[in-house]
Amino acid sequence: MSTSLDRVRKGDLCTGCGACVLAAPAAITMQLAPPGYLRPALSAPLTDAQDARIAATCPGLTLTQEARGTRADAIWGPYQEARTGHATDPDLRHHASSGGGLSALLIHALATGQIDAVIQTGADPDRPVGNIPTISVSQADISAAAGSRYAPSAPLAALEPILADIDRRFAFVGKPCDVTALRAVARLDPRVDARIPLMLSFFCAGVPSLAGADKVVETLGFDPGQITAFRYRGDGWPGFAKATHKDGREARMSYHDSWGKILSSHVQHRCKICPDGTGGAADVVCADIWDCDAAGYPLFDEADGVSLILSRSETGEALVRAARSAGRIETRPFEMDTLGPIQPGQHNRKRYLIARLAALRLLGRKVPEMTGYTLMAAARHGAVMAHLRNFAGTLKRALRR
Repeated sequence: MSTSLDRVRKGDLCTGCGACVLAAPAAITMQLAPPGYLRPALSAPLTDAQDARIAATCPGLTLTQEARGTRADAIWGPYQEARTGHATDPDLRHHASSGGGLSALLIHALATGQIDAVIQTGADPDRPVGNIPTISVSQADISAAAGSRYAPSAPLAALEPILADIDRRFAFVGKPCDVTALRAVARLDPRVDARIPLMLSFFCAGVPSLAGADKVVETLGFDPGQITAFRYRGDGWPGFAKATHKDGREARMSYHDSWGKILSSHVQHRCKICPDGTGGAADVVCADIWDCDAAGYPLFDEADGVSLILSRSETGEALVRAARSAGRIETRPFEMDTLGPIQPGQHNRKRYLIARLAALRLLGRKVPEMTGYTLMAAARHGAVMAHLRNFAGTLKRALRR
């Protein structure tokens, strides 16, 4: 019933972004599929035009990174300026996942009238480990939605009413693949740029299934069906995963244990071959800037949060400068050539992606078409033996699937 969606299904290439729903809202919905990923479900046949639109916008099929910044880096993508910083509001800095830089930028854009509302992701009240798209119209709303949400989300699936809203302008916050898909939609639909003049993202290590989140809750000693609230991170840096039972009890787990030992092992396949975990299509992207030990391994000791604040477009750079001038963020310059040891997961994935893709192609497996991601240049930064290990490891995992 859909050639494009069939290609995505056969290659296990879905990111769960919801762009296909935006292409055919009367025929597709996003539904949970085992072990807890969001996947498209067809309820009616697609027209040829709808199928073609999915083919052009689905990040499981095609991705394009445009040279939007004045600088370019083979690993980290195009950018204007690199800074570290944090929100000047101490409560926001503490509450958010990594210094509150992204939230502070959104609050500034809202307060100055650059936008009227923010499209972002919040906790699902019916299943606290899950996500729902939310519309924030106040500083309190933005603060309430602050914090990482390591679970499936499909923010593009809810965008049609927003694109039809001619009275408001929005900022969009989503995963790198969400923003890439939205840029692709914008090339076909002029309403996107008119309604959503600002797109922000964050460094993303992949989307775990809800089974991963449930495992965290169970490890904390609670039944996932009996919790009333769940935070993946925040209230400190990096902060703790924290579950609240309906009887009022709370339990928490370190970021090292929740992400490092549980959630990271539940990440979907498509994320493991992502060329852009660093938000190359966003106007501004934020990320954790960890301190490292003598061996270069990131330290996750609790501290005051600090964000990498990377402007990737003129629009994004103007926002960062305005927020800093208004006193909403503090910043200092950052040298991008020091980012590799601080973000080793992103650094290694980009350097060795060529090897992973080669293994899948050797087996005849489908992979997305990728344009503008400088993968060969990134691969030159890698070691030969590491390329071979990534090639062999991907072959082994693919044969087990």
